[in-house]
Amino acid sequence: MDNPVGSAHGRIERPDALELLTRMPMGELMRTAHADRLRRHPHDRVTYVCDTNPNYTNVCVTRCRFCAFCRNPGDPEAYTLSPEQVAARVKKACDLGATTVLLQGGHNPDIHLSDWLAYIRAIRTTCPSIHIHPFSPAEYLFMAQQEQSDVAAILQAIYDEGIRTIPGGGAEILAERVRQRIAPAKADTQQWLDVCETAHKIGFRTTATLMYGHVEKDAEIIDHLMLLRDLQDRSGGFASFIPWSFKPGDTPLGRDIERTVHPAKYVRIIAVARLVLDNFAHIQSSWFSENVAAGQLGLLAGADDFGGILFEENVLQQAGHERATTVENVQTIIRRAGFTPAQRDSFYNVVRTFAGPARIGIESET
Repeated sequence: MDNPVGSAHGRIERPDALELLTRMPMGELMRTAHADRLRRHPHDRVTYVCDTNPNYTNVCVTRCRFCAFCRNPGDPEAYTLSPEQVAARVKKACDLGATTVLLQGGHNPDIHLSDWLAYIRAIRTTCPSIHIHPFSPAEYLFMAQQEQSDVAAILQAIYDEGIRTIPGGGAEILAERVRQRIAPAKADTQQWLDVCETAHKIGFRTTATLMYGHVEKDAEIIDHLMLLRDLQDRSGGFASFIPWSFKPGDTPLGRDIERTVHPAKYVRIIAVARLVLDNFAHIQSSWFSENVAAGQLGLLAGADDFGGILFEENVLQQAGHERATTVENVQTIIRRAGFTPAQRDSFYNVVRTFAGPARIGIESET
């Protein structure tokens, strides 16, 4: 491989990116990605956000095969929360220190745009200081179908309500072979990308995600990264890239496939993403989606963000993946990886920096 070292020495294209993912020695890959991270962010800060992730409904007619959370309409376990109930959950998290609410649900045929607006308004009334980060690209597409409208009109209505960011869920793997196997009724690759591009043109900042470890091939992971990079070249609207591994748990897909993904794959994907996504400012490693050790190694492989504290999370919990932590624990995990923890907002602005690894236990607010 002639040119594995990232944007400082030229853009990495698909064949070399695939070789990075599959063949480059792990230590060399991590060192290269970490050096690129330091070129972009020449400091030892690692950011995190205090957030909560209540789901306003678990009713979903899309029935993705990797999901254990959704229920059919009329199922005894199906629920749809009222705006007041959602606001009460957010208030509880806000009182514990949450600064962002990531609000998502299923593709529920009984939910309409007026309901979305009611959720936003109830949260804002109850917790006026919290940042509302609602509805994935696939949800926007479904809502457009619900309202017999186009996606741009739905996005504009939410933007006019004062919302400025969108979570990037629902991307899974941006390859139709994969999507037809794991989520055939969900937004397809081009539709997901189109929603994001339209949102960026309106003025939203979004994240971009990847869920691996099921039926995808390594080449399809690279194709996913290339599609994200191409869109970022056009729109510049992605704030960060966030990968996680498939949690088979009690899911239809998990019962059908026999595949175990080593945590090292997570670290490799983070490192390759840092090098390939040369137009993304932030790459996230996570204590929550993987294990603590993999999350820390991700910080040494190019990531500069450690995700959210998550005062409430339901989707992965239903798949049998349950983790709990505190702000203090996350700060300690970051310090033990050799970095200085810093709390951020949903625009990746640092709002508070804490003592670094050499002074554990001493805080300094900036």
